[in-house]
Amino acid sequence: MVRPSPAAITPLAILIVWSTIQVKSFPIQSIGQENDRPIIGILVQELSDYMIKMYGDEQESYIAASYVKSVESAGARVVPIWIGQPATYYSDVLSKINGIFWPGGEAEFDRSGGFSAAGQIIYRIAREMNDRGDFFPIWGTCLGFELLTYLAANGVEHRTNCSSNNQVLPIIFKPNFTQSRMFQNVPQDIIDILRTENVTANFHDYCVTEEDMAKVNLTDSFRIMSVNQDSNGLEFISTLEHINYPFYGVQFHPEKNNYEWVRRSVLPHTRNSIRASQYFVDFFVDEARKNKHHFSSPEEEIKNLIYNYIPDYTAGLTKSVFQQVYFFKKQPKSILKDRSTSNSSITAWAN
Repeated sequence: MVRPSPAAITPLAILIVWSTIQVKSFPIQSIGQENDRPIIGILVQELSDYMIKMYGDEQESYIAASYVKSVESAGARVVPIWIGQPATYYSDVLSKINGIFWPGGEAEFDRSGGFSAAGQIIYRIAREMNDRGDFFPIWGTCLGFELLTYLAANGVEHRTNCSSNNQVLPIIFKPNFTQSRMFQNVPQDIIDILRTENVTANFHDYCVTEEDMAKVNLTDSFRIMSVNQDSNGLEFISTLEHINYPFYGVQFHPEKNNYEWVRRSVLPHTRNSIRASQYFVDFFVDEARKNKHHFSSPEEEIKNLIYNYIPDYTAGLTKSVFQQVYFFKKQPKSILKDRSTSNSSITAWAN
């Protein structure tokens, strides 16, 4: 094999090599083999007053099991991320998982120590990670979508009241939507389903409009790929992504198509709706596979996985909108370190 001399490596060649390791506007942390054991952290959420009346006040936080099942269906495992913790906790746990998922719900953004406060710390840490080349994705669904734009706007409220509750819609794509990372490799049949069939389940009383984004100077920070209209004709953003970071949001609920069956909710369960919803979680988990974070030992990993908890069956309750829910009592477990593991064994396991 003939190797090129240093003089033969031109500045153009160097530029080409550098550009190939970029993903749109941010660098990939690793170009080697992708992570085939991804772990996603799902941020737990405080119970609303309505949920406390329904489920009782013994629980401090929860995750709807449909989010966990959805992430698992794409080939990832789940670690619950606690609210009300110090910044050191979030720095620690983000260094050991491969992405963050912010679910939908009813949490108030101005509540101290809750979902939004934890999200604010996570958002800052995730930005810092990506800024130094440590690829780390965030996904937000419904309330998580709204939280993403809220935090990007430095906590300035900009949502609009709307009426899109129990509304199943097709997506209205923007002309350049395939230039986005989220949709650049989407199969044509999935585009056709999303564009022409009622397959996105909307359950939200707040919307984020393009005008809302302009008011808080986010127009140049996010790429808007699609919109929808609520029952009164108000146009709202349904999918977006950050231009400079691997942060993604959808206003609808992909997980409900596959895993929620409460009859009082209007939910699509057609074959095409299942295929379309699966595309979104597959995309996000594929993004997380680009991250190579890991726990310090198999023992520490096991102690933190969602498998340590058992979901409650809640669909039988009169007004529950969830099939199953993971409830977490007050004073939940935090990241449990296995301090007995030596550095040599950590290295061996990571390899």
